[in-house]
Amino acid sequence: MDTQALLERQSFIELDARSRAKQLLDAGTFSELLDPFERVRSPWLARQGIVTQADDGTVVARGELDGQPAVVLAIDAGFQGGSMGEVSAAKIAGSLELAAEDNRNGIPMRAVILFETGGVRLQEANLGLAAIAEIHAAIVDLRRYQPVIGITAGPIGCYGGMSIAAGLCSYLIATREARLGLNGPTVIEQEAGIAEFDSRARPMIWSFTGGEQRHRTGLVDVYAADDAGAIRAAVIERFRAGRPEACRSECVAGFLQRLAEVDPEAQVTPQQAAAIYSKGFRS
Repeated sequence: MDTQALLERQSFIELDARSRAKQLLDAGTFSELLDPFERVRSPWLARQGIVTQADDGTVVARGELDGQPAVVLAIDAGFQGGSMGEVSAAKIAGSLELAAEDNRNGIPMRAVILFETGGVRLQEANLGLAAIAEIHAAIVDLRRYQPVIGITAGPIGCYGGMSIAAGLCSYLIATREARLGLNGPTVIEQEAGIAEFDSRARPMIWSFTGGEQRHRTGLVDVYAADDAGAIRAAVIERFRAGRPEACRSECVAGFLQRLAEVDPEAQVTPQQAAAIYSKGFRS
């Protein structure tokens, strides 16, 4: 990207959750459901002395995307690290369930999920996990009718139960700055030791769970620049492509086949790994 283009681009990462949703939807079509004025917030955080947020860290935006009805579900990384509690996760699950119902009634409602989350909110534990499980079920239901598109851009990344939600999406878009994994670097270091995973080694972390690496190994479908226009264009392109022949979670055999080609007793070079995963997994 030349200097002028770099200066003119609109960084997607630098936008907050609400602004990201507006950038994705067609101009002038954004409206918010259960907005902050509704005061639908976590009933559990205040009991633990934690300041709540009026939207509980999740934006539900309705509008049109490429001229078609759509809902964009954006997680606010600025509130509790984008963690999912009972209310925030229920807003996502309920929106996806309504989108599936719309499709059954002949309304081609699309859905995009913006993942900036460390996973479940520890203060709400099982309640958050149960709601995340509802998100998983709703994604699988909706993707029978319309592609469900996930985006992880940065800076938080996508971890925990929500990384499973990302894996269930029909298509997943990531930037170079994004990270995707079941467990975060600090958790791995805490459980396995610094010799196994140094959470301060940023180059190593991104080479292991970064957007580029996840794209090369087939866990991400589109590797996008940090540009709001480019990401919107990628979303539109994927919706126009329609549902993939097989979603990622339906291709377990393909992933297992690739893993079987890796010798756990030998250090795999980046070139060898690229050769193995370049074969694809939708087979």
